[in-house]
Amino acid sequence: MYHHYLLLCLSLGTLVKYAAGNEWCYHGCEKSPDHWRDLPGSFCGGQRQSPINIATSHVQIDPNLLNFTFINFSSQHAFKTIVNNGHTVKLTLKENEVEVSGGGLNGTYSTIQFHFHWGDTEHHPGSEHMIDWDRYPMEMHIVSLKKGLNVEEATAESEGIAVLGFFINATEDDLSEPWRNLASYLTNVKDTEMTINHSISLDDLIGDVDRTKFYRYMGSLTTPSCNEAVVWTVFHEPISVPKSLIQQFPAKTEFANVYRPPQDLKDREVFASPGTPLSGPWCYDEHHCSYNPSQWGSLPHSHCSGEHQSPINIETQNVVMDEHLDALTFTKFDDKHAIKYITNTGHSVKCVLKEDMVEVSGGGLGHVYSTLQFHFHWGLQDSDGSEHTVDSKRYPMEIHIVSKRKDLPLDEAIRTSNGLAVLGFFIEAADSTKSSSSSSSSEHEVTNPTSSPTSDTGAWKKMTSYLSAIQNISSEVEFKGDFSIDDLLGNVNRAAYYRYNGSLTTPLCNEAVVWTVFKESIKVDQNLIMLFPTQAGYQKAFRATQPLHSRTVYSTMSAATAPGPIILFLLLGCLCASLFSLCL
Repeated sequence: MYHHYLLLCLSLGTLVKYAAGNEWCYHGCEKSPDHWRDLPGSFCGGQRQSPINIATSHVQIDPNLLNFTFINFSSQHAFKTIVNNGHTVKLTLKENEVEVSGGGLNGTYSTIQFHFHWGDTEHHPGSEHMIDWDRYPMEMHIVSLKKGLNVEEATAESEGIAVLGFFINATEDDLSEPWRNLASYLTNVKDTEMTINHSISLDDLIGDVDRTKFYRYMGSLTTPSCNEAVVWTVFHEPISVPKSLIQQFPAKTEFANVYRPPQDLKDREVFASPGTPLSGPWCYDEHHCSYNPSQWGSLPHSHCSGEHQSPINIETQNVVMDEHLDALTFTKFDDKHAIKYITNTGHSVKCVLKEDMVEVSGGGLGHVYSTLQFHFHWGLQDSDGSEHTVDSKRYPMEIHIVSKRKDLPLDEAIRTSNGLAVLGFFIEAADSTKSSSSSSSSEHEVTNPTSSPTSDTGAWKKMTSYLSAIQNISSEVEFKGDFSIDDLLGNVNRAAYYRYNGSLTTPLCNEAVVWTVFKESIKVDQNLIMLFPTQAGYQKAFRATQPLHSRTVYSTMSAATAPGPIILFLLLGCLCASLFSLCL
């Protein structure tokens, strides 16, 4: 009896119930996931929290992650009870009957229970872990304690608990008797245990999933108190379950979206068993990685072959003026302490901002967007490297300021057509006359009327001074509060811009971006521009332009958008009209 009482207190799936006033929840109460760290005795603000997004391009194969040994996973009499505890549906197993070992685990673990996480509908999936930011409809967690330890001892050890995570995917096939039998026990009656009378085994539920392909990392329980005691195994292949049965979980229990958002990986590594398919490293170069740009569409869960991809070539003669594209509002773009750290991703130099500090709104965006980071794209030392082009003109560099809708978590934002807003600014040399002499479009002579610096030269010198410290891939340096985003942008005209709907320009190329590309370029000293390819250690950090397809590019109503001869023609027309009126 004591063991089962402790089992009820195990905070993964069984879920601790705190005293009145301290009840936690997934949403709709004061103690939602953002506030779990404030609960008494909580570890939810720790350094190895779960779940996580598994970025397969950064996963390392571990040859020691060999096959598991599953004892009595085929037993059809191991399930004891099932309960709706208000947070999940949990099935308790008979004591000391089901075990798991091998698979790189440090010992044998006794399986005590399993439970589920789900969303609300097929459009709002609810797995806890994500693969390359892709969320499955559901996730099943099989929880085991290290043999010889009780619950209290197991939650206090770094590897005291082993959890097997299985993604659950929806299928149109309705032939799944084990899952149908399990779903028959679903109820909205809470905290009442029911005896399992059907003959169902774990093997029956898992089916033909390949259990030799899995990911491994050190993490935590995913519910309060979030004890950092879990060896996580997340299997690559999902379990296929009829869509109609998946929908019964939120329908019959009468609660939905029971999953914790992904947590920061911090300095942890994720490993995979031999044979697990990984996306492999992607790159901009056509010959030096597993996935070059022409193969990005083949990456798992990729959107890179979609119809609304970015960047694009902006053909000014086809741009449609839109009076609704008014002034943007930039909140705390002038804050010199908004940048958290600077890192070399291996694809770009990225500046990560402090959370919920910098925002952008207005300008026809329709929502307030929280700014997450900004990064740079560049070319070879002797060629230009902006991502967007204007009338086929490519600029030396481009800066992208990335924001997400404030009302959406990141994983939902990247699945929403306007979930992200990216501000794109062209960058060119302050002492260059290239923009006016080499372009056939006279628009650039109007939008870039001077070659003098439009930015704070001191800020760019401070910015590039960090580059020598992040020459190694994945290295990062804490920001010292030297400059703000406004300092980098300077006095560039932010009232004149183009607008279109597109995608992220790096894998997985999610088509979730409202793009704002500013017409006037930022002028920066040529020597500072050259520091990016030389110090970062790689060149050609940009994606080629993508087909526009049926999309429309819009523009602000700024007079500066008109080509020079048209402006002159309009001015002459006005002058003639004025003279004509005087002659009447």
